[in-house]
Amino acid sequence: MREPWNVLVSISEGRYREAITKLRRFGTVHKTSFYSVLAVEADDPDAMLEELKLEQENNPEAVRWLGHIAPARDIFFFQSPEEFERKAREHVRPLLDKLAGKTFFVRIHRRGFKGRLSSQAEEQFLDGFILDTLREKGTPAAMDFQDPDFVIEIETLAQEAGLAVWSREQRKRYPFLKLH
Repeated sequence: MREPWNVLVSISEGRYREAITKLRRFGTVHKTSFYSVLAVEADDPDAMLEELKLEQENNPEAVRWLGHIAPARDIFFFQSPEEFERKAREHVRPLLDKLAGKTFFVRIHRRGFKGRLSSQAEEQFLDGFILDTLREKGTPAAMDFQDPDFVIEIETLAQEAGLAVWSREQRKRYPFLKLH
């Protein structure tokens, strides 16, 4: 049975136990079968980001355990690359109005499905879907890998994918999102 999560956290080398202890205050922490990756069922992912931001500002050493954090606003399940693409399109579609006339890129961090799902190929697939759909609607968008208006992040954990969209302001506010 799968454990529910809404935040994935990659841990800095050698700080796994410390990370578990520090993350428990935000909700239920689940170990995953992936090296240095924890899944958190956070009570309030936004409050979690804010608290970690304040800690990082006040004492950078206090969050040395944190490698990368990825809150998911939307989670979907898939059993094949084709199903991943179909569901990813479905879950990206509600974001199209927000992306209209803006710059963006898609970033995928894949855990699992090795040899079956290529992060780079799926990023290009979704980039193309977004660009083509918005062009057809008469509200074109553009790719920008340096400083886009939005980054669409998809994190996979075996056969689950968590999706979030991050504005430029949010990325500056929470540098530990590490979306580059």
